[in-house]
Amino acid sequence: MTTQPYNILFLCTGNSARSILAEGLVNHLSHGRFKGYSAGSQPMGRVNPLALETLQRLGCDTSGMSSKSWDVYAAPDAPKMDFVITVCDSAAGETCPYWPGMPMTAHWGFPDPSHVEGDDEAKRQAFAKTAQAITQRLRLLLALPMEKLDRLSLQDQLRALAAQ
Repeated sequence: MTTQPYNILFLCTGNSARSILAEGLVNHLSHGRFKGYSAGSQPMGRVNPLALETLQRLGCDTSGMSSKSWDVYAAPDAPKMDFVITVCDSAAGETCPYWPGMPMTAHWGFPDPSHVEGDDEAKRQAFAKTAQAITQRLRLLLALPMEKLDRLSLQDQLRALAAQ
């Protein structure tokens, strides 16, 4: 493993909701132990305003967040990732780029809150519920004794968190 902070990339197809939520939440919850990034295989080009609103309500910094292609992080000058986690089933099934440094990978599927129909309050509740589910998984990740686990054990733990 690398020295802290650990770089973690969250992937989703559109990079507008779930991966953005995960990026903001890991940066907020980890207190500098992790540096979160997000990207998409087919980025929307804009972040869902409800994702930003949800993160802001939770006290997360949203400055500089944008919807971008995962190719940005496969480039030679990109930050080296320690972890790459897909957060939607579509992105998990796609052929990902080669990630320099061979990061540990896992799939943590979450329902897409941007697909919820209804009034603004129903949509806000969907985003809050997804953020809560992501937070739960991230807290479990942050509780792992990273420095005491070998790479294989850590990879197993990362994947096991998908069931939480």
